[in-house]
Amino acid sequence: MEKKVEIFVSGRVQGVFFRAFILKKARELGLFGWVGNLKDGRVKIVAQGEKEALEKLIEYAKVGSPLARVSKVNFVWSDDLDKFDDFKVNFSPD
Repeated sequence: MEKKVEIFVSGRVQGVFFRAFILKKARELGLFGWVGNLKDGRVKIVAQGEKEALEKLIEYAKVGSPLARVSKVNFVWSDDLDKFDDFKVNFSPD
């Protein structure tokens, strides 16, 4: 059964290839959705797919790209699915 998760990542996560890292991992996991920088310095990830794959994405978000320094990860699960046809970078998520 498909689920959706919204993930908010805090720390040094903008300008350190974090979005590209999440994009690659999400596509490898067969997930759909997007990743984008928020104005407050966090990164937001909206992903949907199989729960096991989403849990792996959360773990990748906790580690981050090699240059990132993740300090906090919050996430919210949902059964309210969107219509995504890919996983992409969203340049205006606010």
